Amino acid sequence: MDSAKQSGRLLIPRSRRLTLDVLHFHRQVDTCAHDRLFDLTRVAELRSRLPVRISWSVLFIKAFGIVAANRPVLRQTFQRWPWPHIYQHPDNVAMLATHRIHRDEPWVFHSRFEQPEQQSLPSLQFSLDRYVNEPPNKIFRRQWQLSGLPTFLRRILWWWTFNVAVSKRARRIGTFFFTTLAGKGVEIQDPPAYFTSNLTYGPLDDQNRCRVTMSYDHRLMDGSTVADCLIELETTLNGSIADELQSMISASMTNERQSL
Repeated sequence: MDSAKQSGRLLIPRSRRLTLDVLHFHRQVDTCAHDRLFDLTRVAELRSRLPVRISWSVLFIKAFGIVAANRPVLRQTFQRWPWPHIYQHPDNVAMLATHRIHRDEPWVFHSRFEQPEQQSLPSLQFSLDRYVNEPPNKIFRRQWQLSGLPTFLRRILWWWTFNVAVSKRARRIGTFFFTTLAGKGVEIQDPPAYFTSNLTYGPLDDQNRCRVTMSYDHRLMDGSTVADCLIELETTLNGSIADELQSMISASMTNERQSL
């Protein structure tokens, strides 16, 4: 029977289960969101001259990794169990929402980038290309396996990672979350997740400006700190990230001259 003609009660597809888990635990985090209009003229100009493609998501992930490396609060999580306390993770782990079509269904997987501030942009892009192109049930094997478990068992495993295996939490589910629909011309107002900080950016306008939104756990930081983080993120994109792009362009031109 054509699925478009089906009616009545339907089972929740496997492709939606991890998203339901994220929303379940998101409701337990007291988040607020602030945004800032970024001027990314220099970065956009240099990016357009690159001999290889580097996505905007990679640029933002590395830039925020640099900011978070200098701001311990961005690597902290508020722990409810066994008593209310704060746990500070030693390293940054970025998680990027990655849309894939698998078995004719739309999925949202989380691509992991460990210590992005210490990786080169081409290395980060190589990892992203793997997440985008390799079979989801292989490159996202653990998430795929988790989605096949019953809800009560999935929630127990999530809870265990959040509250007991805290030292492994960063590697398993990250320290900050990044998502965007800028490629479709859409802004996300308040990205839902269960992290200390969540980032998204909108499409660039004709003046190379875009709106960047950061939602955060209000139990750990206040709006003034978030404003400073956004300012520092814009400075980093137009500073060290742009400098790395310039170095890539210069290296490519040197290689071309040597090959002549």
